[in-house]
Amino acid sequence: MFTATNIVLNNIIEDGTTYAQRGDAYGVSKILLSFEFVFTLHLTKEIMGITNVLCQALQQQSQDILNAMHIVSTSKLLLQQLRDGGWCNFLANVKDFCEKHEIKVRNMSAQYVFGRGRSRQPSVTVEHHYRIDVFLAIIDSQI
Repeated sequence: MFTATNIVLNNIIEDGTTYAQRGDAYGVSKILLSFEFVFTLHLTKEIMGITNVLCQALQQQSQDILNAMHIVSTSKLLLQQLRDGGWCNFLANVKDFCEKHEIKVRNMSAQYVFGRGRSRQPSVTVEHHYRIDVFLAIIDSQI
């Protein structure tokens, strides 16, 4: 769906009926083609893939408690495995996707600038930000 969405946005940018419509499409396209968006999209997809079975099971009213507890345990285990050993593969998948769609990959060893660059936050690398502040923080909130 990523490619199809990008094509539609480009069509609106070129053929939109109003300047506002073309400008909105341009703004969305710029976000869609950013490393941060792709990273977040992949992380969301990964977590939802793990928790999907649990969500479906909890929606069934006839679910027995033993089976539900087993699914909860399995989901927690899979999330813990992603947290403990999944960073390298996850980042490689994000980078591959970015390269395939010609999206600029962030320099992971560069200094990460918070906000608009005027923050007095401690100096961290881009990789630290994405791994600790995003990847691990989101997984930890799910466990």
